[in-house]
Amino acid sequence: MAMPSGIGIIDTMLDLPFDDVKSTYEFLAPQLRDKDSQEEFEFPVEYMFKQVPKARDAGEDPVEHTLALMDHFGIDKALIGSGGDASGRALANHPDRFLPSMGVEPNDGMKAVESIVKAYETVGLKALAAFPAGCNPQVPINDKRWYPIYAKCCELNIPVFMCTGVPGPRVPMACQKVELLDEVCWFFPELTIVMRHGAEPWEELAVKLMLKWPNLYYSTSAFAPKYYPKAIIDYANTRGADKVIYGGYFPMGLPLDRIMRELQDLPLKDEVWPKFLRDNAAKVLGLD
Repeated sequence: MAMPSGIGIIDTMLDLPFDDVKSTYEFLAPQLRDKDSQEEFEFPVEYMFKQVPKARDAGEDPVEHTLALMDHFGIDKALIGSGGDASGRALANHPDRFLPSMGVEPNDGMKAVESIVKAYETVGLKALAAFPAGCNPQVPINDKRWYPIYAKCCELNIPVFMCTGVPGPRVPMACQKVELLDEVCWFFPELTIVMRHGAEPWEELAVKLMLKWPNLYYSTSAFAPKYYPKAIIDYANTRGADKVIYGGYFPMGLPLDRIMRELQDLPLKDEVWPKFLRDNAAKVLGLD
């Protein structure tokens, strides 16, 4: 049950160190009402994550710094954001290591759909990131404003990595209730959805829905491995071996050395590890 080496991990939530953490999350500012979030926090979930990696730790070249970390920890490929100069350079110069993702604002209507098509045609977009609680105004998972985006993802065969459960930033949670996925999975059986950021406190419901819907998956992003929900680990070791996908949280909230150190103690069965660390992500991202 020990974590094996040499698998060639695919990390479904990694990025390059941010030059300015606070400006990276400015899109949340209109929703933040408490004093800590408005004035004190550099990172909107600073109350939860105490060792956020800093851009200054990356030295002069965030791309080479990130590649060195990936090599050290056995990460073969990583899904990263496709915006920004450093990300563009990483994707252009190292297409065998970095896979492009992007977020969209469903309140933008057809402009959001057009941005997906443009990214698909220009950088080979591999996945969409969706943050219902981070939209302004918020857009529930099953809201009609998402439907043109879901339809385009079906057409392009692009998975949606969907934030679910109580959001870390101090914003309302109702738009990310796991139960809302049921309607979307029913209406879009061609759409691949990967739950992100825990699905707590509805992780048992998340398991039930994954049993029900073939194209619904779960990523362990935003959680230190010692805090992975028990229901998810139990599911991965039984009927969900093909449904649970590794996702880190570097540099958003966790250093890679902590993630990899704690993964050593994760109680996964021997036959589950390759699926968790690589195979399931390869399938979802179309890398098979």
